[in-house]
Amino acid sequence: MNDSAGGTSEDPRGADGVDPGDRVLEERRHLISLAFRMLGTMAEAEDAVQETYIRWYRLSQDERDAIEVPAAWLTRVASRVCLNVLSSARWRRETYVGPWLPEPIPAHAVPGLSVPGTDPLEQVTLDDSVSTALLIVLESMTAAERVSFVLHDIFAMPFNEIAKIVGRSPAACRQLATSARRRVQQGRDRQVSRAEHDKVVTAFASAARNGDIAGLVAVLDPDVVWRSDGGGVVTAARKPVVGADRVVSFFMNLLARNPHAAVREQETPDGLGFVLWDEGRVIGVVTLEVVGGLISDIRTVMNPHKLTLWN
Repeated sequence: MNDSAGGTSEDPRGADGVDPGDRVLEERRHLISLAFRMLGTMAEAEDAVQETYIRWYRLSQDERDAIEVPAAWLTRVASRVCLNVLSSARWRRETYVGPWLPEPIPAHAVPGLSVPGTDPLEQVTLDDSVSTALLIVLESMTAAERVSFVLHDIFAMPFNEIAKIVGRSPAACRQLATSARRRVQQGRDRQVSRAEHDKVVTAFASAARNGDIAGLVAVLDPDVVWRSDGGGVVTAARKPVVGADRVVSFFMNLLARNPHAAVREQETPDGLGFVLWDEGRVIGVVTLEVVGGLISDIRTVMNPHKLTLWN
């Protein structure tokens, strides 16, 4: 830029008047949304996006200028970072204290609507693609399957682009996504409608409020499984609790151990669930799965590192 009299001044902004640096940073919400669905926690998603921007700013100015579509470059790099994280995630999950569960997302966002004050969650919308049930299915996939499915089925990226990220042929990526989609569909086929889900959960809540043990057992599958994620940070069952009678006993003991906690019904991407409040803070989020009119899975996240968005 020449500021001397009679000189010219080059405007660094683009034709639309937006600084290229600002335009790159505007992609952060999209990248967080993508990375969360790949990794299952906001902390890991934010770390992946931070690494993506570090790689962007390590480029020379000439290298950045040569990139025709920065948003596409950022998406590719973020996806590769997530792929690397997923490749090592299995070992980290195995060393996790107690059951590992994806981070539950609060119902702050509605599809297509940005909600001020929820950054970086504004684009992580309340839909099936952020439900705990789906994220658990994604956890069972290989890293390549998960990345291929998320990029194609959720973010509509063509397979020739996915191939460059995953390091496979487009045909192989199509097969990976198909395999992943089949597994996801099997999980969805087991689920009931949202209305039936909420009806069963409401019956569970009513029985709990009334101390109706028989009523609680009546809405639980005989082989129901309760998983608690405390991450070794707070007290939580380190092994799944299996069976209706044991689950009811565990639930009643949980309430007894937290006499000042309030259990409130809460809408989640999985349908109606519960939030545990104590002294004005959320200390636990419960999501449930209903199959055949009975609760088959109960998942409680109590690890405070996975509840920051709720507090």
